[in-house]
Order: sequence, then structure tokens, then C-alpha cells
Amino acid sequence: MSNTNFKIPTEDIKDLISPMGFCLVSNKITVDGMKVGFMYREKMFEKEDSGWRFLSGTETEEYLEDPTMGKILDVNTVANYDAAIIPYLKMPVGTELERVEGTEEFKILDL
Repeated sequence: MSNTNFKIPTEDIKDLISPMGFCLVSNKITVDGMKVGFMYREKMFEKEDSGWRFLSGTETEEYLEDPTMGKILDVNTVANYDAAIIPYLKMPVGTELERVEGTEEFKILDL
């Protein structure tokens, strides 16, 4: 993790939400500074896993297959990058959300 140039330095991360565990997040968000464009919650791998996965929505298949292009971080850290996710974090496993373009809101995807 020390090789990664995060957009927000660790010391600037504030407590915005109650602890809820870790998540997977794309470097497009934490390194490139893009907003969350797509978020989904899957079954937790272990007790500390929130199940949340955050993507910008611009990732290619090749990008997603590269394990160095994402990080395992506390959900609170992602909330510091994009506070628009906060109202949706208590949604259940199976939830898939996409940002409504140009807003701070997400819509539930019907699959």
C-alpha cells in the first residue's frame, strides 16, 4: 500500500460513518480521484467484509482482472472520497446501484 499515491493522504481521512468493515475499491477512485459510478453489495467473504464493492464505472475488463488496480480498504475511507455513497451503505446484500449522471444520487439497477 505504501507504493500507491492515494488522492487523499491517510492523515486527512475523517470518521464519516460508523465502522462497518472493509470493501473493495477501484484505483480509479482512490488514485485517479474519480467518483463512485457503480456500487454493489455481495455476500461477505469473512466477518470484517462489508460486502461493498466500489467502481468508477469506467473500468475495462482487463483493468478489473488486474489485482493491482484495486484495494481493500475500510468503507469509511471510500466515503471520504465520495460522501454520496453514505445514504446507501445500509442497503442489503444483492443491492446494485448506479450514479445518476451529474448528481450525488444513485439509482437501483433492475437486473
